[in-house]
Amino acid sequence: MPQTTALTNIAALVTNDPAQGDGSPLGIIENAALVVEGDQVAWVGPTEKAPPADTAHDAGGRAAVPGFVDSHSHLLYAGDRTQEFNARMSGRPYTAGGIRTTVQATREASDEALAATLDAHLREMYAQGTTTVETKSGYGLSPEHEARALRVAALSGVDEVTYLGAHVVPPEYAHDADAYTALVAGPMLRECAPHARWVDVFCEEGAFDEDQCRTILTAGREAGLIPRVHANQLSYGPGIRLAVELDAASADHCTHLTDEDVDALAHSGTVATLLPGCEFSTRAVYPDARRLLDAGVTVALSTDCNPGSSYTSSMPFCLAIAVREMNMTPDEALWAATAGGARALRRTDVGRLTPGCRADVALLDAPSHVHLSYRPGVPLVSEVWRRGIRVA
Repeated sequence: MPQTTALTNIAALVTNDPAQGDGSPLGIIENAALVVEGDQVAWVGPTEKAPPADTAHDAGGRAAVPGFVDSHSHLLYAGDRTQEFNARMSGRPYTAGGIRTTVQATREASDEALAATLDAHLREMYAQGTTTVETKSGYGLSPEHEARALRVAALSGVDEVTYLGAHVVPPEYAHDADAYTALVAGPMLRECAPHARWVDVFCEEGAFDEDQCRTILTAGREAGLIPRVHANQLSYGPGIRLAVELDAASADHCTHLTDEDVDALAHSGTVATLLPGCEFSTRAVYPDARRLLDAGVTVALSTDCNPGSSYTSSMPFCLAIAVREMNMTPDEALWAATAGGARALRRTDVGRLTPGCRADVALLDAPSHVHLSYRPGVPLVSEVWRRGIRVA
């Protein structure tokens, strides 16, 4: 039998199960305990009713929340874009073309260097309460370099790996985007598909147009990959419409939306993943989460951790921004950063703390999850359990 551990003396346990505790969407149990068996949650409830376990761990009256689910990041890269950020903060706007500045450094980097950068960012994420991570290729932009980036990710322990050959058109195809599209949807896809679960595209002026994105996503789906879309980040466009048409798991960014876009999302299985770190880091307009939530759209929050437009690995930081700038309540933001991210990855085993789910827990130096947005910038995550093991 697997070893059992009881986490006791939890001031407020967020389960994300409305059948638990206070009956809210967060399913909060006060004065709670949680029993871990192996890598799964075996029991949740009041501390005084906790079943016996092999070992006990006193949470010290802290709040406990599900580990954050970061469903959108770009961690497979080399190089530095500090100068670009400095220039942008001095008045130069962000455009999709900035991605190309990372490509050369990534192509020149060794597998070991890519793995070291990825590992460093994963450790940052785990320390801040993130226990499920998705990351993408997209800085190699050739069959050889995209495939090796995905192999590095698959060997690293990253939960979810995405093929993003359609990030931008590389310099060698600058005058023939259709030829590059054919490469991404053909030979590059064949090399990359065995190492990924998802296929993504950057559907945006300056990146890929609607027809090019449809070609790539359709080919990816035929190869067994599930679509996701970078949609409507920099301008109004076809990204949301395309994501819904192709039953993409997630449309990410969702900054510039028409009423038709919102309605399409509300009547689909596509999650709207919002990335407030990106708007913060580019001084762009924030998406209106309230508009989406009031329409019945499922919303997720993620970091978009990348070297160009959102160089943060902190889900608590993004959660606080979402509450302050995107009209979300603290409850809605926490749900979006946990259960919402799980929905964006079509996962039912993470983002919740109920029996049968993965034992991913973040303990906070606070009596309530509300402190995550109430005390922005304060390192409240004091202890992290991932798959039933203390990792931070």
